[in-house]
Amino acid sequence: MILSYKWLLDYLPLSLPAEELSLMLTNIGLEVEALETVAQKHNLDGLLVGEVLTCIPHPNADKLRLTTVHIGTEQALHIVCGAPNVAAGQKVIVAPVGCILYPAKGESFQIKKAKIRGEASEGMICAEDEIGLGSNHDGIIVLPTQTPVGMKATDYFKLPTPDTAIHIGLTPNRADANSHIGVARDLCAYLSHHRKQAYKPLLPEIIALPTDAPAKVQVHIEAPDACPRYAGICLYGLKVGPSPDWLVSRLATLGLRSINNVVDATNYILHEWGQPLHAFDLSKIAGHQITVRYANPNEKFVSLDAKERVLRSAEDLMICDAKGPIALAGVFGGLHSGVSEETTDIFIESACFDPTIIRRSSLHHGLRTDAALHFEKGVDIARIPTVMMRAASLIQSLAGGQIEKGSVDNYPVVQNLISFPLRYEYINRLAGKNYAPEVVRGILSSLEFQCSDLREEGCMLTVPSYKKDITQMADVVEEVMRIDGLDNIPIPQRLNMSLTKPMPSDRAARNQVTDLLAGMGFSEIVTNSITNGKYYDAQTPVARLLNSLSQELDVMRPSMLETGLEVMSYNLARRNEDLMLFEHGFVYAADFSQRPVLALYACGTAQAAGWRGKAIPANVYFLKSVVEKLIRKTGIQKANLSYEEDVVCWKWKNKTLCQIQELSPDRCRAFGIKERVWYAELDWALWLEALSKQNIQYQEVPRFPAVHRDLALVLDKSVRYADLQRVTDKLKLQHLCDYSLFDVFEGGNLSEGKKSLALRFCFQRNDRTLTDVETEALMAQLSQAYHRDLGAQIRE
Repeated sequence: MILSYKWLLDYLPLSLPAEELSLMLTNIGLEVEALETVAQKHNLDGLLVGEVLTCIPHPNADKLRLTTVHIGTEQALHIVCGAPNVAAGQKVIVAPVGCILYPAKGESFQIKKAKIRGEASEGMICAEDEIGLGSNHDGIIVLPTQTPVGMKATDYFKLPTPDTAIHIGLTPNRADANSHIGVARDLCAYLSHHRKQAYKPLLPEIIALPTDAPAKVQVHIEAPDACPRYAGICLYGLKVGPSPDWLVSRLATLGLRSINNVVDATNYILHEWGQPLHAFDLSKIAGHQITVRYANPNEKFVSLDAKERVLRSAEDLMICDAKGPIALAGVFGGLHSGVSEETTDIFIESACFDPTIIRRSSLHHGLRTDAALHFEKGVDIARIPTVMMRAASLIQSLAGGQIEKGSVDNYPVVQNLISFPLRYEYINRLAGKNYAPEVVRGILSSLEFQCSDLREEGCMLTVPSYKKDITQMADVVEEVMRIDGLDNIPIPQRLNMSLTKPMPSDRAARNQVTDLLAGMGFSEIVTNSITNGKYYDAQTPVARLLNSLSQELDVMRPSMLETGLEVMSYNLARRNEDLMLFEHGFVYAADFSQRPVLALYACGTAQAAGWRGKAIPANVYFLKSVVEKLIRKTGIQKANLSYEEDVVCWKWKNKTLCQIQELSPDRCRAFGIKERVWYAELDWALWLEALSKQNIQYQEVPRFPAVHRDLALVLDKSVRYADLQRVTDKLKLQHLCDYSLFDVFEGGNLSEGKKSLALRFCFQRNDRTLTDVETEALMAQLSQAYHRDLGAQIRE
């Protein structure tokens, strides 16, 4: 938020330097991020009044003159001048060497010592347009003869000093400080407390609300949930035109451009009181009736920027006349109802709209206006007619006209002020400082809180209507502390700390898996849990945000896949084609419950070709080997591998631990990806549960050698390696310590529909070396089991 320093001083009972105000604002929780001097239209720094002592023709140019000019220094300046009206004895404005000029047109420039047609020139005698005071370039400025030599141009012309823009980092809960008067109120409370003297903000004079006649414009509220109060008044016979310089200057300090006196006045009131207003051309309100309602299905609206917008039924709140929508409530006006140069009668709208509805409409239509930003934080519903009359009187002073003798104020359900008991003991305990009851009441009273039913232990507190963030005693403690100053909270000599039972953490398991994946060539990514709802169809249950950050960030992700694909698409578009990525994160159900997940993504080449071997492509077999290594290295036991259609799946206690699948081309193309992509998702909560059940036993390294045997089996093509694993594990052979598949063969002299799988087995005992007889007996058990359960034949 930006404040004008000069503007803010209008509401303070005493004048304070900008730097002192900055410290006060920061102390009361309105952190000042910057103080910026606003560049003036006229900058006369360095310019001096001089006297032309001599003036003779230039020897090498007919239209130039050689002058000597006295500016109050020991040496007179030699200046070459081309003005036709320059003459000896004149008092003029001089720009010495080093001075920077800001002309009425064009860029600023610095005066340098130069030679003009062979003659030295040590400055410049200035014309009106050359120093930004006008557009006349017929000759130099000639001052009265009594003007003192050496006088600063800024002192002579008495131009206003530049304003200072105060940049405040306003937190979302401080809607009460979203205006100059709101900030002035806080500063007066701070001054009252610290200087032990009552200070009140100097509020502008506001005329009384007229009630002599019925209002010309009738207002009907069909959506009281979205518009709890709507007030308005008419002005007749005004003249729309340019705004005065003081108004243009104040708006410019805030970064706003002037439009006309009526629109500028509504913008001025917005930043004075924090209440958005809108002025309609009264002649363009059909039927002189205003209806506040939600948009109808497929209803359209042409906004001030001349764009036709399709409205959302039961979501966009509209201001309508007898013919249809004339404004998007609290956000943007309509093209055909706004104030123009031909406008003579206006209707001023002052209303309160639901912050959530305004924010949704503002984000959906991409209209982040000042009005919408103020309504999103909340406005003071009690001061709506007051601010309306302030606007009416200001517009009348700027544009003339007559204020209607009647006004409308539709307030269906009056909102009562919040009240609750306040305990002094609670304030002192939470604040860490002992405040006297009268100090607490003094601070709160200066902020317009009402204290009643005074007792020794506390009082009944009534919260003012402008304080939207005060709902409980803890909020009041913050008010007392910030006005007193957080720096004034004493630090005790002794700090007491209590050690709580540590919360369960998966950090060790995460670090282990992260290290393993990084060692296998994966890179970790971190993506936003909030993603684009367009990725999911209507059948996918998603958790939608009520106050989304933007149209592209409106749901909590139900899957890690889409956010990861965004990263892959970004990298692939920049020719980073070999990707192995992983991410720890949460996915969300429609009720916003979250579930931890580990996601793996792969495409391209997993390992580049080298002199030691061929390239290893990133595919389902690669990801399968990665997951198997994670299971093995972390010590998870009894994870059963299965194949379900095109998905490789591991189950633990009949629950899905991990799944691997290749993404469909259509899914990839939706993200602009042409390459094949494989995706694995691990249920991290189940993974942690499986880790907690592991039973790791340590034993010494075997002293006796292992025995290896190979076995080639002829099987039906329908038999999978997982079937062999199932049969092997079912035998529970005591001395079988490892086995693996090392060859698959089809064709040759094998029968049609057959394939050969070659396995390597490792046998070992801890107390002695296995004999050949024992090894062959173990191999025989395996062969018989494969033949019995899978119909396998030994391949000779």
